[in-house]
Amino acid sequence: MIKILRRVLRHLALEHGLLAGLWLRFGKPSNHDNALYLGRWGGLHSVGRNTTITKGAVFTDPSYVRIGHNCGISEATFIGHDGSIRVLNNAYGVRLDAVGKIDVRDNSFIGYGAIIMPGVTIGPNSVVGAGAVVTKDVPPNTVVGAGPTRTLMSTEELVQRKLTKARSYPWYPLIEQRVGDFDPRLEPELLRQRVASFYGPDAALPVR
Repeated sequence: MIKILRRVLRHLALEHGLLAGLWLRFGKPSNHDNALYLGRWGGLHSVGRNTTITKGAVFTDPSYVRIGHNCGISEATFIGHDGSIRVLNNAYGVRLDAVGKIDVRDNSFIGYGAIIMPGVTIGPNSVVGAGAVVTKDVPPNTVVGAGPTRTLMSTEELVQRKLTKARSYPWYPLIEQRVGDFDPRLEPELLRQRVASFYGPDAALPVR
């Protein structure tokens, strides 16, 4: 009876996006099934064939994440935006924006506890070791691991660098119009413009 119930929940979740919470909690989905679900209903831009995603993986901005074929994703964290922006905007009186795609190419593996930052492309045929913090592109056929902590720059320098970057975004005119950190009037168009910029003008918006 339990096996039948799990099969029913799997079918409803994968094929129709229904009762996914129950299936994820009680259905014991495989990492492959979890990847299928996230690709169809989890808001990710796309997930390729024969890819596995561990249930504990975190995608802060799934719309901007694309994962290729035959990839393995452990309990890693994919960060699509810079969380310091709200604080810096208020503290320095600026209008910053800092988001970026995360593009994991075919045959790549992301290890446990790795953190992938916005604007990063990984692979193909690359391995990101456990605990690595990836802040820049990983070339094809490359293995990267964790590195030492170091001082980067002053906060003022950070703000100026981010402001220059934000002004280069094609959607920055919308950021200048934004009221607060989340403006319901503008968010759908911001999402559309960002995805089009990351993956091309014909890119479909992910199902949420």
